[in-house]
Amino acid sequence: MLTTTYLGLTLRSPLVVGACGPLTEDLSHLRQMEDAGAGAVVLHSLFEEQLQKDRFELDYYLSQGIESYAEAITYFPQHPLFHVSVDAYLEHIQRAKAMVDMPIIASLNGNTPGSWTEYARQIEAAGADALELNLYAVPTDLNQTANHIEQSYLDIVQTVIHAVNMPVAVKLSPYFTNLANFAHRLTNLGINGLVLFNRFYQPDIDLDALEVSPNILLSSPQDLRLPLRWIAILYGVLPVDFAATGGIYQAQDAIKLLMTGANATMMVSALLRHGIDHLRTVERGMRVWLQEHEYDSIQQLQGSMSQVNCPDPSAFERAQYVKSLQTYQLKMEGIHEPMGKLL
Repeated sequence: MLTTTYLGLTLRSPLVVGACGPLTEDLSHLRQMEDAGAGAVVLHSLFEEQLQKDRFELDYYLSQGIESYAEAITYFPQHPLFHVSVDAYLEHIQRAKAMVDMPIIASLNGNTPGSWTEYARQIEAAGADALELNLYAVPTDLNQTANHIEQSYLDIVQTVIHAVNMPVAVKLSPYFTNLANFAHRLTNLGINGLVLFNRFYQPDIDLDALEVSPNILLSSPQDLRLPLRWIAILYGVLPVDFAATGGIYQAQDAIKLLMTGANATMMVSALLRHGIDHLRTVERGMRVWLQEHEYDSIQQLQGSMSQVNCPDPSAFERAQYVKSLQTYQLKMEGIHEPMGKLL
């Protein structure tokens, strides 16, 4: 009933665990996820900074090795920010594949052309079923144009898809001048899927230490509105699979996204909040909903509420914005209680 396909892979359910170190670095978690109903897992990302760090350290220690001590434990000290080496990541893929039957999707995270081709090939050789390219960048150069940024992304993707035979998905942020156009250009390169959307983790200021500090805020159910809208717009227009991520907590959340055209719904924050076994609750809820509404399969409802199939296609565009404001205004006009009682 819940079987679906994503990136050419057959999944037992559309519930996919998204890239997250605390969830996927422990191999025992993967078995628990599979038992709880996960259709696939995206491993934690191998970051561009890690690739550069390994390469720079190798060059440094090869050139400085004459002054090292014979009893040195290792040439490669672990950096607290990037504690997963490339070799360890590749081994993790191999061990994960040996442990579970569900597809294992690797993740590369970066924003500049570099050694992506080499590492993508190694990831494929390690046994990964697919690769997710996470294009994560915060452009701040005043002289860098939008076209330059987009072209650099396209160059990265093109080099990777030409280097490997496994399926490749691209995870995007929503911050493009014309997201539909850029998604179309990516599709023309031959990618297999789009993951919508990446969430930027905004920094905070520690007033006691007087320093900038990381501050990770988990997604909320409201966050699914953004991928819901864009998958609905792009479904049936671009010949790729779609994965939704952000704000998926309950069975109804996943079903809404499937109706807009998603092939997979990725969960991270809900599992960090409620535990891996929360997958069982969501999967059970999806089965109950499908039975109550007389659906025999995911395919029967997939894309039924996308823009190309929706009775009111304008609902996903500007007309809905105007309608929402008018509706909210009408609700406000219906309030007659004194303000003091509302506070």
